[in-house]
Amino acid sequence: MSYHLPPLPWLRAFEAAARRGSFAAAAGELALTPAAVSYQVRALESQLGYPLFERLARGLRVTDMGKAYLVPVRQAFSELSISTLSIFGPVGETTLNIRVPVSFAVLWLTPRLGDFARAHPGIRIRLFSAIWADALPADKTDVDIRFGHGNWPGSTAQLLVNDPIVLVTPPRSGINGPRDISSAELVQIMGVESDWLHLYEAAGLNLPPGGAGITVDTSLAALELVAAGHGAALVLARFAAAYEKAGRVRRVPGIELPQDQSHYLLTPNSLDAPRAEAALFADWLRQQLLEEAATRSPISISPGPAAKSLAGRRRSSHGP
Repeated sequence: MSYHLPPLPWLRAFEAAARRGSFAAAAGELALTPAAVSYQVRALESQLGYPLFERLARGLRVTDMGKAYLVPVRQAFSELSISTLSIFGPVGETTLNIRVPVSFAVLWLTPRLGDFARAHPGIRIRLFSAIWADALPADKTDVDIRFGHGNWPGSTAQLLVNDPIVLVTPPRSGINGPRDISSAELVQIMGVESDWLHLYEAAGLNLPPGGAGITVDTSLAALELVAAGHGAALVLARFAAAYEKAGRVRRVPGIELPQDQSHYLLTPNSLDAPRAEAALFADWLRQQLLEEAATRSPISISPGPAAKSLAGRRRSSHGP
């Protein structure tokens, strides 16, 4: 099969110049002279028959044709990088810093993280959750997972998963719906205080007076309270699954509310190309979510590029 491709150095020069905004900046990244980068880009434009940049007095502007071509070029580089790392492994040992909401980390990610570690023994994982999240500067974060509405200044957010909210009670509580909760204390989670109100409104009932008996800052703490026999809680279905499977809580049937917040994968709006190890982990993460979705009730999942091959409020950085 014959591939009609420009030389790889020309494509690298084009991608770096588009990302950096100038031939000089791209030259510094590629260890070339600005003249060499300019020559390679002009050669690429000559072969394609279209200008990829507008040369301005101060920097470059990518043309419409250049923007269209940049998307598959970057995707090809990303897939090639991921495949190389996946097959041959990293050169030497490397560390991947992952920042993630504590409940997502404990209740979903960590039980699966060993599979990634065994598949990629050359990549050391450092997992930062709520307690230590602020100790990890943004420029040192390789993978950043957050819970919120998808708006974090300085980053591009890709939807990972949106879970519905479910009602959980102690296993032998006898609670079968909102009408039965009047005698139980409500466990509230900070930042999602309106969930109980939405539940009662959906059931056509008034919220019982007194509000929450105990308020906690994570779904993990709420589930532990309920498992210990205290009250009832509204949590994401994904978080409740492990406790329900172990028989520690009971999910009340027929109650499922939509959640307007989701878990997102954040990519900093940086001029630096993403690390191959981070792209590899993101690919693995999306595949785990997709495989899980195939074996459970439908939950909205964004496949992103992984399926093909692969700052806001403080609460949102830690998750419920």
